Amino acid sequence: MPVYTVHGPLADGTDMRGTTDRFVFVRDGFSFWAFVFGPVWLLYRRLWLALVGYILLSIAVTVALSWLHVGFGTRSLVMLLIAILMGLEAASLRRWTLSRGKWRLLDVVVGDDEEAAERRFFDRWTMKRPVDFDPSAVDRGAPPPTRNNQGQPSSQPPPVPGNDIIGLFPQPGGSR
Repeated sequence: MPVYTVHGPLADGTDMRGTTDRFVFVRDGFSFWAFVFGPVWLLYRRLWLALVGYILLSIAVTVALSWLHVGFGTRSLVMLLIAILMGLEAASLRRWTLSRGKWRLLDVVVGDDEEAAERRFFDRWTMKRPVDFDPSAVDRGAPPPTRNNQGQPSSQPPPVPGNDIIGLFPQPGGSR
C-alpha cells in the first residue's frame, strides 16, 4: 500500500483547522512522470530550486562526458540513470521544497489511494484534536516523575544497596 506524508502550512497564530483545504499529501515512492518528464514535472510542481539543480547537473554531466570523449551509448545510459534518480527522489524533492516554504510534516498515512489516505488522516486528526486546540503547544507525554508526593509510585527513590556488589567491582575498601 502506498505511504503518504501529510504537510500543512505553519499557522501564524491562527487555528490550523481553518487551513485543512491547503494540506498536501505527498505519495512516497517512484514517480513515473518525474522519470519520463523530469524538467516538465519539476515546472508543474513548482520546484524551482530543484529544477535549477537538475539543469545544472545535466549540463555538467554532458560537458564532462563530451570532454572525456564518451560515446553516445554511454551518454544515454548516464542520462537514463539521472532520470531514474529523478523518479526515485521526486517525492523527497517535493517534501524538501515544502519544508523550505514554512510547511511542517503533520503525519504519515497509509492508504490505497490519495482519497483513502485523506480519509484515514482526517479521521485520526479529528480524534486527536480537542476543541480548544493550541497549535503552539507541544505534547511531551506524561509529566516528569516528582519526589515527595504520597501515593505516586515514582515519588520514592530506589533503595540504596547495602554491602552487595554491583557489577564487577567490589566495594571501596573491601578485600580483593
